[in-house]
Amino acid sequence: MSKYRLLRQRVVESEHHRDDALIVPLAATDEQLQTCHTLDYVSRVQSGDLTSQEIRRIGFPWSSKMVERSRRSTGATIAAARAAMDDGVSANLAGGTHHAFTDAGEGYCVFNDAAVAIRTLQSEGLIQRAVVIDLDVHQGNGTASILTGDDSAFTCSVHGVKNFPLRKVPSDLDVSLPDGTGDDGYMVALDEVLRTLDHHQDSHGRFDLAIYLAGADPFQNDRLGRLSLTMNGLARRDEAVLQWCRHNDLPVAIAMAGGYSKEVTEIVDIHAQTLRLAKIWSLAR
Repeated sequence: MSKYRLLRQRVVESEHHRDDALIVPLAATDEQLQTCHTLDYVSRVQSGDLTSQEIRRIGFPWSSKMVERSRRSTGATIAAARAAMDDGVSANLAGGTHHAFTDAGEGYCVFNDAAVAIRTLQSEGLIQRAVVIDLDVHQGNGTASILTGDDSAFTCSVHGVKNFPLRKVPSDLDVSLPDGTGDDGYMVALDEVLRTLDHHQDSHGRFDLAIYLAGADPFQNDRLGRLSLTMNGLARRDEAVLQWCRHNDLPVAIAMAGGYSKEVTEIVDIHAQTLRLAKIWSLAR
């Protein structure tokens, strides 16, 4: 959990940081959460009436602070999506809670921020079609479940084939990679994903927004990752996604998603690298 505080501190201390570059997000409202989650689930999360089994599935104990943080994290992705529509590139310093389902949390995810952000902006008439580019090392089963069968939202996930979750929920596009894939193998797969997204736009119409889950967990030192990407490989990954978005004149909101290196500073380094590249691409627009 300390990575979030340390990442914010890193941003504040970075060269050329502007005081207005960081915005404290509003908490997601019940109405926004209920675009993707059931009234019963949202109410029981808020009141602390989750069962012990449901709490174990989420992975950390219930508290009022946990609820507030989950709402704020979702609100931050909503805010980032709106900012991206104006500025081209934006980021939530947390988020990427892609294991949350309509009626249940899982894997440290309470509410599904990407799905809620998409549904919220669609309901406000700001976008029609969106794509989720999920490059966390774990498959985005919750996002796939919530957005399944919806032509207005395309979900893609590049993840470890042997990694959590054991039971995957099919995305619109899934690429499962073996342990030890490494930088070059990963980039071959990602390039094919981006070409597939181009073909999809050609046949189904352009996207209005991308939400990019830039997980730090494909890193070679990550305890849960196993894909063995280097810092340079992760930079190549981020640059490829940002370049694709720029080439398509597509606003992109970035969420940090997972990271489980034994050295928390390595996680912060990876996320900070993503933010630096995002800033470069934003200035290049």
